Amino acid sequence: MSTVRLTTAQAIIRYIAAQFIEIDDVRQRVCGGGFGIFGHGNVTCLGEALYDHKESLPLYRGQNEQSMGFAAAAYSKYHLRQRFMFCTASAGPGTANLYTSAALAHANRLPMLLLCGDAFLTRLPDPVLQQLEHFGNPALGVNDGFKAVSRYWDRITHPAQIIQSLPAAFATMLDPADCGPAFLGLPQDVQGWAYDYPVEFFEERTHRIRRVQADENEIADAASLLKSAERPIIIAGGGVQYSRAVSELTEFAETHNIPVVETIAGRANFINDHDLNIGPLGVTGSNSANAIAEKADVILSVGSRLQDFTTGSWTAFAQDAKLISLNAARHDAGKHLSLPVVGDAKLGLTAMSDAIGGYSAPQNWVALAQKERAGWDDYVKRNVNPKNGPNSYAQAIGVVNALCDKRDRVVAAAGGLPAEVTANWRTLDIGTVDVEFGFSCMGYEIAGGWGARIAQSENEPDSDTIVFAGDGSYLLMNSDVYSSVLTGKKMILLVLDNGGFAVINKLQNNTGNESFNNLIADCPTVPEPFAVDFEAHAKSMGALAETVASPAELAEAFKRAKAADKTSVIVMKVDAFEGWTTEGHTWWEVGTPEVSQHQKIRDAHAEVEAERVRQRKGV
Repeated sequence: MSTVRLTTAQAIIRYIAAQFIEIDDVRQRVCGGGFGIFGHGNVTCLGEALYDHKESLPLYRGQNEQSMGFAAAAYSKYHLRQRFMFCTASAGPGTANLYTSAALAHANRLPMLLLCGDAFLTRLPDPVLQQLEHFGNPALGVNDGFKAVSRYWDRITHPAQIIQSLPAAFATMLDPADCGPAFLGLPQDVQGWAYDYPVEFFEERTHRIRRVQADENEIADAASLLKSAERPIIIAGGGVQYSRAVSELTEFAETHNIPVVETIAGRANFINDHDLNIGPLGVTGSNSANAIAEKADVILSVGSRLQDFTTGSWTAFAQDAKLISLNAARHDAGKHLSLPVVGDAKLGLTAMSDAIGGYSAPQNWVALAQKERAGWDDYVKRNVNPKNGPNSYAQAIGVVNALCDKRDRVVAAAGGLPAEVTANWRTLDIGTVDVEFGFSCMGYEIAGGWGARIAQSENEPDSDTIVFAGDGSYLLMNSDVYSSVLTGKKMILLVLDNGGFAVINKLQNNTGNESFNNLIADCPTVPEPFAVDFEAHAKSMGALAETVASPAELAEAFKRAKAADKTSVIVMKVDAFEGWTTEGHTWWEVGTPEVSQHQKIRDAHAEVEAERVRQRKGV
């Protein structure tokens, strides 16, 4: 067997560059490149290896490791988990900064490769700069914390180990059931150690995403239950898109005349005006979807992990409703006493459709669902109307929705905007909405927009990435405005300023509490509140920027941003108390004080507890 002598770092990068995938008959690298900030834990060895592959694996210089991870997650989401980016960080705080973004990728089942520096394996120079010492366990360090937020974790202690570890990491990241971040801890000395690797280890390989056919008995059981349904619905989750099963879902729904509701991750499985699209489901959903969900007798969930915002903390459905869950992951398929169908959504829907034959949902049930949807459409139309009260998130969403192109990609994350986008955005084309609510991570918006734009520019350079961010998220993580300008990856960023963390203030008030420490004006440690000049700040990072006073001015500014060739930031103040979407919410379980000296809090606690009777008891 012929060999080639390489350092561990050189071998890792050479292997990554040799991995390909076919997407729509186009062969391309599985790894689109990486995001990196160099330090003493990765610059000398891994940096040297990356330099020699800077054409095949472009390295984007990040400004913050956490935002690098967010950008990598958004890149993977755009590519429907078929491609990913790596992130490299130095030992110590650089790596620790990636923890939150790894958790986001883990919660959202997204592939991401983390190549992180570690302390010296020999321990001869210990303790080194930025090393955490554990007196009773010298092997324990920052990198061990990533075991909780990785699907695959390894610390490379010998150069030969990557011959097993790298294929295992790739297999995990490309597996529909186990997909998530893969973490490799790279001690500084081991990165530079050399080994005689088999040449065939670096031969180009074309990967394929595994499609697992569900067990025929599970299909038969699900079909039997579906054929008995008088009021069926389909919950369309993010897994529908990851399986590239949108057309199969559409055909299934149309053939069997079954209403479809969408999860947050499943937004943009259906275009807005499809006759069977009854709207988004759950806490941030629609009156229409929630109304039929609570009446449904059989619920087919496809590609959803059924988190609490989808299920209304498991109050969105009738106690006696029967659940079928088609999911590639066994863990997700069996939740809450579901009848599990473990397998690929595309294959599973086709097999299930064949099994139920000529079954069609009763027309009066479908008519009821469509009537509910028409009512919701009327509400959204009023809600986004620029003349409907003071400036609001919904109005801004409506303005952009009316002016954007159908293939423009919308990005939003934690705070009030995910709920407002989910409820009010009218989908123009399949797979164009990225609302990060799996880990509900503030700061994802701008970084995720940058990562999404990198991916979008590979396939759809003439479309735009549109980011909705509140002032709180902007202040938390804004440096990728500079990244987007620096790399020529244009975004359109709307900063909607409501003076603080207004949606949490709303939750605070709705549970009987007084406004406290959420809005800047209500912070007792702030002697004199003042407004941030977001326009000037964005301009200082090289972006085009302007401040508008109304939705009408926003519309004109958005047109200018569409015509521009670089990142544009549009700032508009919105009201912190009025203009919220008040319809479409299911119950959501939050912890409230059982004992309080404040009557409003005791009353709110009683209201929360009164709703608990509707909560399904399945686990």
